[in-house]
Amino acid sequence: MQNPNAADALIQPGEGCVALTGYWTADQAPSVEAAASRIAGHAAAHPVLVDLGGIQRLDTLGAWVLERARGEIEAAGGRLSYANASPEHRILLGEAKLGAAEAPPARQRGRIHNFLEAFGVRVVGGKADFVTGLAFLGEVVLACIRVASRPSSFRGTALVHQIQQVAFNGVPIIVLISFLVGGIVAQQGIFQLQRFGAQSFVVNLIGLLILRELGVLLTSIMVAGRSGSAFTAEIGSMRMREEVDALRVMGLDPIEILIVPRILALVIGLPILTFLASLAALAGGGLTASLYGGMTPEAFLARLQAAVSLHHVAVGLIKAPFMALIIGIIATIEGFAVQGSAESLGRHVTASVVKSIFMVIVLDGLFAVFFAAIDF
Repeated sequence: MQNPNAADALIQPGEGCVALTGYWTADQAPSVEAAASRIAGHAAAHPVLVDLGGIQRLDTLGAWVLERARGEIEAAGGRLSYANASPEHRILLGEAKLGAAEAPPARQRGRIHNFLEAFGVRVVGGKADFVTGLAFLGEVVLACIRVASRPSSFRGTALVHQIQQVAFNGVPIIVLISFLVGGIVAQQGIFQLQRFGAQSFVVNLIGLLILRELGVLLTSIMVAGRSGSAFTAEIGSMRMREEVDALRVMGLDPIEILIVPRILALVIGLPILTFLASLAALAGGGLTASLYGGMTPEAFLARLQAAVSLHHVAVGLIKAPFMALIIGIIATIEGFAVQGSAESLGRHVTASVVKSIFMVIVLDGLFAVFFAAIDF
């Protein structure tokens, strides 16, 4: 006895049309397979239009078999299309649609080729980051101009809070590390210079090195790791919770609200921290010179006054605002780039610290070349 619910494909000769009837479901699998085979055989001769209007029921198996037959037909150079499909059937066929065949595995390349390819990708990415940074810097400058033209809109409380977070709360750790580094540099300098009986010149060494280079560089690196990462995490968390979008909906500019106070706090706080770090490093160097070099504090200070002058102090302080600007721009850009996952937040916080430290060192090198060229 013939099953009245069996799937069938009624081929209309000469018209290129196949009308489907019956139940194209899992319980009718043999008839579904047989009907799909007839469709494939008919489509080998000419393009086929499959009429789905007569199907009484279609489930995942029936949709998958139809899509499999369509894939085989198209792979052989034929063409199959559907007609009179209900919205539910179209959705089911779309979900069962076969994906493209997997591409063959790429040919193995040598390590040198892979290294050069990765290096090129990073260079192109660095160029894109540079352009993005310039564009973002322009937005920050425009936001500062808008705030300056409307002083009543300036968020003074936010600025004071950020200065406290960046400068005041960061003093203990920065002073401690600078003190230790100054002592270590002085100790190594004394050990090397005493071979020539010139251990007193360690004052010149640490005085110039700390005031011109090491003080501002150490401070900038610590601020990038401490405050820069905090900026990225804070703004990234606001992005994940859609608070930045909420500010825009309320008609507020996120650059003015979130970025300007933070960058101004960095520009104000980093020179102060640099000055304190330099004093702490000189104190550490003086203590080490007293313990290892037998130099009295009075002799150390006298030698220091003779070795350094005000323009050496100015060199370090001039660099500080520019490094603060670089750290703030990179940290906020990475914060705005965070997507909606914790993995993205961690990746951008890491990128913020790495890029900030790299750019601080590059900027310090450029300043060193510049000051040497003008003999300052």
